Amino acid sequence: MFQNIGPLQVIIVLVIVLLLFGVGKLPQVGRGMGQAINEFKSAIGSKTDTPDSDDTTADNSADSKAS
Repeated sequence: MFQNIGPLQVIIVLVIVLLLFGVGKLPQVGRGMGQAINEFKSAIGSKTDTPDSDDTTADNSADSKAS
């Protein structure tokens, strides 16, 4: 998808971003994007596929009553 992007296209995109946000807003935009990326990475990293703790305690109590 991004294989055909050259330096001219990157420069055009940067000029458009500069015109849209202005020089003063660029640090704020960059900081906001960085924070969003960090939050996204931390949310993905903390994802666990373990079952709920309530389910495991119910199974353990049923096993102990059966003995």
